[in-house]
Amino acid sequence: MPLEPPPTRWEFPEPDSYGPDDLVAVGADLEPSTLLAAYRRGLFPMHTEDGVLGWWSPVKRGVIPTNGLIVSRSLRRSRRRYRVTFDQDLEGVIAGCADPRRPRAWISPEIVAAYLWLGEMGWVSSVETWDENGALVGGLYGVRIGGLFAGESMFSRERDASKVALVALVEALVDQPAALLDVQWVTDHLASLGAVAIGRADYLRRLRAAIDAPRVPGPWRDNA
Repeated sequence: MPLEPPPTRWEFPEPDSYGPDDLVAVGADLEPSTLLAAYRRGLFPMHTEDGVLGWWSPVKRGVIPTNGLIVSRSLRRSRRRYRVTFDQDLEGVIAGCADPRRPRAWISPEIVAAYLWLGEMGWVSSVETWDENGALVGGLYGVRIGGLFAGESMFSRERDASKVALVALVEALVDQPAALLDVQWVTDHLASLGAVAIGRADYLRRLRAAIDAPRVPGPWRDNA
């Protein structure tokens, strides 16, 4: 089971005091205790354009309902091409997501180190897709707290590899009480897979239920 770190030395705003902008706070650090405190308040870290560490709570939050994933016929065919695993190569998945050659690359070495550290404590999970030769060709990772899976990033080196990982993730969450699959913002790509935008207040209400829910048995490392 995950290891709970000592409390963070930083104080985040209370959710009922968040303003009308997506950016809620700046500063602090990326230690495990700080990250967990932030996610439990509906925040996630991302640097601003001028390089400052920002803490974000989108006014319109992207989520994928576990009963709302859109799986096209071509994606169903793609599922047969790959082998899917859970929590087998978090480092490889984060490296794939952080590849600086990717468009709009935003994952810095600091972010990589922080999530690997949090993963060592049992709070970050990955889903990997492998080709027939055993090569890692796609995947995703995110923070798991109770029924919350806060998706951070996904990548593909082959057609539909990240989408196949997402399908496997949703299937793993179907039996999770109060499951909440957070994708931060709705992009055209995520909308095509079933992501919808909900208001911040609705998200925070669902978040409270999700983080209080027990983890259920499944394919995750902590249930091995």
